[in-house]
Amino acid sequence: MTDTTGGAGDEGEGDGEGEGTRAAATPYPGRCPEAARARLLLAYEAYELCELARTAVPVGPHELRRDGTPRVPGAALADAAHLLAAARRLLEAAVVYERLGGAAWQLVGDVLDVPAHTASERYAPAEARFRAGAPEAPDRWWRAHVRRAPGEAARDLDDWVLRHADGDADPGPAPVSGGLP
Repeated sequence: MTDTTGGAGDEGEGDGEGEGTRAAATPYPGRCPEAARARLLLAYEAYELCELARTAVPVGPHELRRDGTPRVPGAALADAAHLLAAARRLLEAAVVYERLGGAAWQLVGDVLDVPAHTASERYAPAEARFRAGAPEAPDRWWRAHVRRAPGEAARDLDDWVLRHADGDADPGPAPVSGGLP
């Protein structure tokens, strides 16, 4: 169900599996607002960070030597470095989203505990790339997916949230797409 029209284009279609986890209608009958796209990208970066963190929790049956040291030196460090990179992407996406919502560089700097000019130097290029719709690296396919089919991307994240709901609070049937304009 890929849409190449620039809008969601799949209004009212379900996932075809009868699970009832997708929203009944796409939140974007026309063009997806830029800030909503940025929020979807922020949600995706949070998802990706969660998935990376989740894989770091289990201890594999052959991961440790008898003395508890790693069989593959550097593997845990590499996992942690991937998590840190994902956290940086999440922070960058949050800055872009807040800037599209009108946040001044002073606010961004205050929240990050850096001067406003430092925040601007670090994150203005990311904001400019987002606003320009710059092509993404092949490994950043999600940005193109959000640009091409934002409704579908939102429902994909709905499904992920529903699959990972921990039972403490009911996220509702559309925990991502339902909150978007």
